[in-house]
Amino acid sequence: MIIQLLEMLMHIDKYLLVLVSEYSVITYVILFFIIFLETGVVLAPFLPGDSLLFAAGALAATGLFDIWFLWLVIFVASVLGDTVNYHIGQAIGVKIFTKETSWFFRRDYLVKAQEFYEKNGKKTIILARFIPIIRTFAPFVAGIGTMSYLTFLTYNVIGAFLWSAIFIFGGYFFGNINWIKENFGLFIIIIILISIIPIIKGVISTVLASRKKTK
Repeated sequence: MIIQLLEMLMHIDKYLLVLVSEYSVITYVILFFIIFLETGVVLAPFLPGDSLLFAAGALAATGLFDIWFLWLVIFVASVLGDTVNYHIGQAIGVKIFTKETSWFFRRDYLVKAQEFYEKNGKKTIILARFIPIIRTFAPFVAGIGTMSYLTFLTYNVIGAFLWSAIFIFGGYFFGNINWIKENFGLFIIIIILISIIPIIKGVISTVLASRKKTK
């Protein structure tokens, strides 16, 4: 029973039509908690995100969801999820890094996280929304790195707005096109690759800059 439930949660985008057909309005609540957990709990990066939003948007185009209410539910869930994740990271960071070293973590990890978010934190919070797994851990690390909450909240809202709007309305306008329906996995991979191009450029620039310093 538990295995079946986990299987359903991990692939809920495939069961979405059945859920909305059987549970109607309750499906909004289910979607809210899935997105909240996927963005708010570091132990739940396996839950679907991009594909779930796109599939929900496609169903909204058929009238099974109210597109604007759907977008609002997902937007609020993603903002709250990242906010909780940030505060969890902040609380754990304060407790774990009170000493110079510990058996599980080192204080220099916190220093590196602080330096990283001082340099790249703002755009990282937005870009991480579009990268599975990273999306779950970015707010947690931001909290550990003690990024100011006001700064985090600002870019959290911007990132949640863009992420939810792009995938939900993308599914709404394009999700029922035959080619996309037949190649949905490839379509999602293309979107993910496009979204991480800025990060790849940043990594390449950092590597090249470090090599120049060593010469």
